[in-house]
Amino acid sequence: MRGIYVRVLIVVAGIVLGVVAYHVQIDNLGVGTTTNRAAGGVVAAWASLAAGMAIWSRRPGNWLGPLMVATCFALLARQLRYSDDALAFTVFFALGELGFALIAHSALAYPSGRVTDRNERRFLVAAYATAIAFPLAILLVHDEGVRLRYFDPHPRRSLLLISGQDGLARFLEDAYTVVAYGALAALFILLVARRLRRATPRARWILTPVLVGVVVAALWAVYNSVIAFSAGPPPSVSHNIFWWQIVGLIALPVALFFGLIRSRLAHADVGDLVLRLDKTPPGEIQDALAQALHDPTLEVAFWVPERGEYVDAQGRSVELTADGHGRAVTRLEHDGEPLAALIHDSTLRYEPELIEAAAAAARLALQNARLQAELQAQLVKVKESRARIVAAGDEQRRRIERDLHDGAQQRLVALALDLKRAQGNLDGRADPEVEGLLAAAADEVKVAVEELRQLAGGIHPGILTQGGLAVALAALANKAPIPVTVDATVDRLQPELESTAYFVASEALTNVAKHAHASSASIRAFVENGKLVIEVSDNGVGGAAADGGTGLRGLADRVEAQGGRLRIESPSGGGTRIRGEIPCAS
Repeated sequence: MRGIYVRVLIVVAGIVLGVVAYHVQIDNLGVGTTTNRAAGGVVAAWASLAAGMAIWSRRPGNWLGPLMVATCFALLARQLRYSDDALAFTVFFALGELGFALIAHSALAYPSGRVTDRNERRFLVAAYATAIAFPLAILLVHDEGVRLRYFDPHPRRSLLLISGQDGLARFLEDAYTVVAYGALAALFILLVARRLRRATPRARWILTPVLVGVVVAALWAVYNSVIAFSAGPPPSVSHNIFWWQIVGLIALPVALFFGLIRSRLAHADVGDLVLRLDKTPPGEIQDALAQALHDPTLEVAFWVPERGEYVDAQGRSVELTADGHGRAVTRLEHDGEPLAALIHDSTLRYEPELIEAAAAAARLALQNARLQAELQAQLVKVKESRARIVAAGDEQRRRIERDLHDGAQQRLVALALDLKRAQGNLDGRADPEVEGLLAAAADEVKVAVEELRQLAGGIHPGILTQGGLAVALAALANKAPIPVTVDATVDRLQPELESTAYFVASEALTNVAKHAHASSASIRAFVENGKLVIEVSDNGVGGAAADGGTGLRGLADRVEAQGGRLRIESPSGGGTRIRGEIPCAS
């Protein structure tokens, strides 16, 4: 309640000061166009007061409201320097230029109320220092008889006068015009352009009306600094230039009012969000929120308690990051538990009520979406575990194949050689029956070695590891009981991809030999659109299906574990085509 009284008192003070400033100009600057000009200056200042109070009431913690109110009082106090009273002239002449520095400060502080950019801070230090130093220096040498072009063409008495220096006073006035109305105003325009260029899409949408309005006033200052050293424009031009200044001063508060209206319209969009989300699929909630909050970069992350982390709609882990400038994070809760997080443009931090309204509107939909995201996250984990199981199985196959090749198979080969050597050493001197037994044992060992080699190849073909998929497929075709053509145009790929493709072809050819009654078959392997494609076709009787036995079903599981899919086309009497598509990096 006390805050309301303070604001009412500030408004009354602003109105009273405006009336006083108007009469000071009327009483001390003559008649004619002075009445309209005095009224224009007061109205421009009151526009800043209205905008400042509106922002202050709506966002008490934002310094932009007090800055705009201070701008109003500075602009009105500036008019009091036209007073014939020496004290009023001295005080308000010294402080009169602060209003323009405050306008620049308000523009650069929008919408947060704070200026965080280092270059913009330096600019404001220079602007405030210039607005104070030059008028004070002029007061030290401003004699009552000196007529200043810009500050005041009427003679006034300075209470700070040390020594009347007409030439120095005019030089300081000209220097101030060049520095403040020329260099600083041009630099301000560059800072505004730089800020708009660096802004995010939502920040640019917010900043453009405000900063463009202030640039209008800054351009007036630049133009005013140019004509200050000319013979002077015609009276009609001078009159229009003055009203250009008034329009520029009013542009900032008008733009701020527009910003408040824009915020209200955004609240209306959020209100409609409840109706839209009722018909929005969970996967499209992010787009609906982004549209309602006018932030195309907005992302939604859902909390998954079982994993203790945030995930996106596809179940992938999301790291919540906020850099304090471009991006910010707002965490949402339901019944005291984490629900979701919004990663959004940092400008939304200055409109917390908008975020809260959007969260309230989307809470039920977010709960449903979180359940779906949680399910997706579980599916991701299942796919990852399936891929790990397949990879572990392949590695185990390779290890067994190496163990058989390097262990039992080599020992059997050595045994066969020993038997041959023993048979040779007998050289017909032993019992023929013993020689027959040795010969038979040697032949059996050869058979055992060959069967062991085939067993090891069935577990994991060594030729696949050594020569790659194309060579392994060619070897597979050579061993087939029917003619098989091979068209493999693939380079070396990841071992798990080559292994999956090989076993698809191997199992498919096994089915051809057992069930298809085919006279020929073909194998194709190639990379297309980032996928390894393995395709086996035959001209048999058809009728194959993935659910017809464990072989094809196992192949489908193996391919899906790698993130791919297996398709079977096998019309009755039309042959069979098995096509596996597996994502690959190359």
